[in-house]
Amino acid sequence: MKPFAKRLMLGALLASVPAMLSAHRMWLLPSATVFSGTDSWVTIDAAVSNDLFFADHQPLRLDAMKVWQPDGTEGRLQNAMTGHYRSVFDVELDKPGTWKVGTQMTGVMGSFTVDGVEKRVGSRGGPLRPGQPAPLTVADIPANATNVKLFEMAARNEVFLTAGAPTTTVFAPTGKGLEFVPVTHPDELVAGQPARFRFLIDGKPAPGLKVTVIPGGKRYRDAEGGMDLTTGADGVVSVIWPGAGMYWLNAAANDAKTSAPRATERRMSYATTLEVMTP
Repeated sequence: MKPFAKRLMLGALLASVPAMLSAHRMWLLPSATVFSGTDSWVTIDAAVSNDLFFADHQPLRLDAMKVWQPDGTEGRLQNAMTGHYRSVFDVELDKPGTWKVGTQMTGVMGSFTVDGVEKRVGSRGGPLRPGQPAPLTVADIPANATNVKLFEMAARNEVFLTAGAPTTTVFAPTGKGLEFVPVTHPDELVAGQPARFRFLIDGKPAPGLKVTVIPGGKRYRDAEGGMDLTTGADGVVSVIWPGAGMYWLNAAANDAKTSAPRATERRMSYATTLEVMTP
């Protein structure tokens, strides 16, 4: 992969961990999530903003975006475009079952001091301006550096689309990082009815994990209307949907189980957009 593409991937990663870095949230918004046949198309908006699903800050770069078909093999993004505030692309659902679309990224961020000057490792996102130097990496830290503080970041941001009957192959865990393994299928959510979702960290249940669920449309109401939930000992969280619509779900966790050299902390996040139907 070209260095420029890697910088964009890291920028997308940073946008995807809003609770850790800023008030901005990264989101994917599909035109719909449930389709009756295998001749359907879905259009997905991708952006970073304060108000969920209202593109007013910056687009989500698509270099790291992938499509997984119902059998787990890689599919295609089509008609992709990145504008000033959002990116847009299409996915053709030409096979029956549940598809996954999103990003799965890792990177290293932090800072160090040399000759009394603090320097940053990594990038905070977006393409480089003309003449702007490439962001520093761990390899750029000199031997005489002091106050080295590095953390490893791992983020997933996904949406699920179902053509015909739902399937579960795309939910198979990898055993790495923070993962979403639903008990209730995410394309079978109904207002007023409970849904149960399991979270794993490195393949094991993640108890005590903080999970935030926020309905879209904040721009048109005073209160955010979010729910702050916590997983049980089995890593499962239960959600009762107050109404139909699109919801943004986010979970985050920190630990010291790093794999990157010199990093002392691992920061993980997971986000998905879920569509809840009327009864």
